[in-house]
Amino acid sequence: MELLAIKGGTPVRDAQHKISYGKQWLDEADIEAVVETLRSNYLTCGPKIAELEKKLCEITEARYAVACSNGTAALHMACMAIGIKPGDEVIVSAITFAASSNCVLYCGGTPVFADVKADTYNIDIEDVKRKITDKTKAIVAVDFTGQAVEIDELRKICDEHNLYLIEDAAHSIGTKYKGKPVGSVADITTFSFHPVKTVTAGEGGACMTNDENLYKRLALARSHGITKDPEQMVHESEGGWYMEQIMLGYNYRITDFQAALLISQLGKLKIFSDRRKEIRKAYDEAFGKNDCLYIQKSIAESDTTQHLYIIRLNPDKLSCTRKEFFNALTAEGTCPQVHYIPVYWHPYYSELGYKKGLCPVAEATYEQIMSIPFYAAMTDEDVADTIKAVNKICDYYRK
Repeated sequence: MELLAIKGGTPVRDAQHKISYGKQWLDEADIEAVVETLRSNYLTCGPKIAELEKKLCEITEARYAVACSNGTAALHMACMAIGIKPGDEVIVSAITFAASSNCVLYCGGTPVFADVKADTYNIDIEDVKRKITDKTKAIVAVDFTGQAVEIDELRKICDEHNLYLIEDAAHSIGTKYKGKPVGSVADITTFSFHPVKTVTAGEGGACMTNDENLYKRLALARSHGITKDPEQMVHESEGGWYMEQIMLGYNYRITDFQAALLISQLGKLKIFSDRRKEIRKAYDEAFGKNDCLYIQKSIAESDTTQHLYIIRLNPDKLSCTRKEFFNALTAEGTCPQVHYIPVYWHPYYSELGYKKGLCPVAEATYEQIMSIPFYAAMTDEDVADTIKAVNKICDYYRK
C-alpha cells in the first residue's frame, strides 16, 4: 500500500471488488448440463466422453481426440504415445508452465530448452535449429498467451529431421494459424481446460491427432494401457468381459459431468473468443501509447483467441522494480500474475544440472513481464479500471 500512502489517493478497486488475473465464465446452461449428467446413469466412462471428443474434432478439424483429466496428463500421454524414453532429447520452450517439460522427464527423456523471441515470446525457430542433435526425438512448442507458434516452420524442421511435433495448445483453443485451427497440424496437439483457460471443464485436457496409430496409443495411455479391442489384444478374447493390459498406462480419464460442462462451454467458444479479442484491442490501444511499457507483438498469421495479456516494463522509463510495480498493481485492486519463471530456474531442474544463462532472451523477458487481468467475463468497467491502474502506476514511477 506504499504507493497509495505516498500519493494520498484511493485504490482503483477496493479489497472487496478486486479483479483477478483470470476467471471462468459459467452460465445456467453450463450448470444445467452438469446437473443433467449427474442425474444420468453415467458419471464416468459414459457417452459424454465420445460426444466431447466428437465436438473437439469438429472445432479443430483433427481426425481423432482423446479427452483426459487435465492438460498435464495430455502432455504426458503425448510423450508416451511417441515413445519418449531415456536417452531421448525433446526441445521445449523456456517460457512455459513446468508441465511442458515435466512430461518429458516423466518418460525418462531429457528436456532441452530453446529460447523465445523477444517480441512475441513464442519459441525461437532459429534456436530450435541450433539445439537439434542426433538424440532429438521431438519438439514441444507452446502457443504462448494463445498466439500460435510458427507451426509451418516447425513442421518443416520436424519433417527434415524425422522428429515428432507436439503443440502445447493449453492457451490457444479457438486460435487459427493461416486459417487452420490449432489442433489440425502437429502430430499431437494438447489442450488444457483449467478454469482460467478460454473454456473449462473445471479440470480437463485433450490430445488431438490425425494419426490413427498415435490415437490408439493415446487412448491406451489414458486408461491403464488396457484394451477390449480384439485387434490390439495378444490373446484371443475369452468373452464379453475380457480385456488385456498391453502397455503401462495411467488413469487419466475425465468424468462425464466434466465432459458435459466442457461441451456446453465449447458451444460458447466464439463468444468467448470475440470478447477476448475486444479486450486485447482495448489494452493494445491504451498501452501501445505508453512509453513505460512494451506490449506483445501480434503474429500476423495467427487469428488468436487470447488467453493471457502480458505487459513488459521498460526499465529506461520506469524507476521501479518489477516487484514494486506488481505490488502496486495488486494494491490498486487489479491483481496481476507472472507467466512464467523460466522452467530450468526451478530448484528441481537446478538439481538436474540446468543452469541460468541457457536462454538469455527468455531470462531477460521474465525479469520484466507480468500478466494483467484478462478473461471473457470482464466487464467494460473492469477493463477500464485495469487500464487506469496500470497507467496510474506508470505515471507515478515514470523517470
